[in-house]
Amino acid sequence: MQTSGFKLFLSRYYLYLAWIVAIIATGGSLFLSDVLQWEPCKLCWFQRIFMYPQVILLGIAAYRNDRRIVGYAIPMTIIGGVIAIYHYAKQHIPALDRIAPCSGGVSCSKDYFEFLGFITIPFLALVAFAIITVILWLGSRAYDEVEAVEDAE
Repeated sequence: MQTSGFKLFLSRYYLYLAWIVAIIATGGSLFLSDVLQWEPCKLCWFQRIFMYPQVILLGIAAYRNDRRIVGYAIPMTIIGGVIAIYHYAKQHIPALDRIAPCSGGVSCSKDYFEFLGFITIPFLALVAFAIITVILWLGSRAYDEVEAVEDAE
């Protein structure tokens, strides 16, 4: 029994792919705050707390081929994604911002950037967290399947 080319590719490189997404998300975040001088709000900082370590953790895991990182990285991406969903909701549902307003600094409902009427910075963060989660989950499953096939042969 042979595995498909995509599964084989994913099983070999999923840690690198997730790491690249984390690098791009972190780089984009730093570009917005350090180059464009857009001050992050409180919820942006919480999302950064769950994204920035992924660059280091997934990089080390990819280098060492340590597949155990999935059990640690996925909960972090899910928590970061939930924060991004809440932040996105605060931007698009004014009543939510009135119920739980951000205290101090930049308002969490402030919209520095909007593309196509729905793509905002929290939306981009949510997409990055979701992509990393899916890559790690599918890659881990593909790795297990490829290992099982290779053991059977």
